[in-house]
Amino acid sequence: MFRILLHYINSFSGLSKEVWWLALITLINRAGAMVIPFLSLYLTDNRSFSLEQVGWIMTSFGLGSFFGAWLGGKLSDQIGYYKVILGSLILTGTSFLIVQYFSSFWSICISFFILIAIADAARPAFFVALSAYSKPENKTRSLTFIRLAINLGFSAGPALGGIIIATIGYHGLFWIDGITCIIAGLVMIQTLHPKKARELDKEVIIDNPTPAYQDGIYIFFLIALVLFGFVFVQYFSTMPLYYKEVHHLSEEKIGLLLAFNGILIFLFEMPLIAYLEKTSISKLGNVINGFILTGISFILLLITPWSGVLIIGMAIATLGEMVAFPFGNAFALERSKKGKQGAYMGLYSMSFSAAHIFGHNSGMQLIDNFGYDNSWIVMSLISSIGIGLLLFVKKKLKQEKYTLLKD
Repeated sequence: MFRILLHYINSFSGLSKEVWWLALITLINRAGAMVIPFLSLYLTDNRSFSLEQVGWIMTSFGLGSFFGAWLGGKLSDQIGYYKVILGSLILTGTSFLIVQYFSSFWSICISFFILIAIADAARPAFFVALSAYSKPENKTRSLTFIRLAINLGFSAGPALGGIIIATIGYHGLFWIDGITCIIAGLVMIQTLHPKKARELDKEVIIDNPTPAYQDGIYIFFLIALVLFGFVFVQYFSTMPLYYKEVHHLSEEKIGLLLAFNGILIFLFEMPLIAYLEKTSISKLGNVINGFILTGISFILLLITPWSGVLIIGMAIATLGEMVAFPFGNAFALERSKKGKQGAYMGLYSMSFSAAHIFGHNSGMQLIDNFGYDNSWIVMSLISSIGIGLLLFVKKKLKQEKYTLLKD
């Protein structure tokens, strides 16, 4: 047991103090994002909107995320990651305080579009900041560490949010969300001011950078990630319905099964990434392996009606997530050295926004029209297409490397 604990602690060694501060800022910000899990309840119970109206509000939310990721990437290249992150934190906090006072359908659609666009503008900037604050050999673990902070924040946020709603009401969520965002910004000013921060990434950026949208290999990689995101988001939209309607699980058991995902990530992701970094498997190879695991988790559901397979499926899907996401982030950061990092990481963030915009709704439509088993077959086929695209990218990378060596 002591050796396991020591290995877990050692997986955090070597990370710069700036990465630790960035993780704390992320934890404060994400733990404060309590409105998001309760948004549909707030809109139906507190604002009395129909489910159709809530659907359109959530669509505007997703579109805001997509636009914000693009804007954040552009601004990171133009004014720098520090100003983008700080501005996003402060303005997001202010926006949370304001949006609670809107009540009409269109005003809420527009206000939440603006809110999430401002909030998600920080996403590509965070990636660029990580690149600056991390030594090249520590980037994947640094990215994993930030993911750990995000997961801890998302785990704590809903629990705190439920208590706040019960004691203060929904308006308390907006006030606390807003204040925590502003606090995260103040922490950043004190700990990561440009004059204090050390630029640890000394990798050379190529002159005459390639525009991100002209990098064909990168675009195919992102298309594969959209497909991966499309499949993976089913675990947090259509899968809970499957648990309830087909396997007749209670809300409590469904909650525990979803929490199992976060627990596995908290306990095993950092040591797993530390181990995989020492192997000969490439970053892209790990993304492919993660995609394969996630696809297998859906195939398992077709094999047996035994409810125990749900736990096995969640464990395999989570393992796929733990392998694919950190190495996908690291590959994107590495590829961004060919051009402007903000634009590259903006497109990377947009790929997951697109998966959220289309994945949830399409999954619901598939289930409604074709049933669960046929939907899982479709998810397996989409996984196969995504894996094929990543293998194509891997082949093109080898050709690119050969051409560079030849020149």
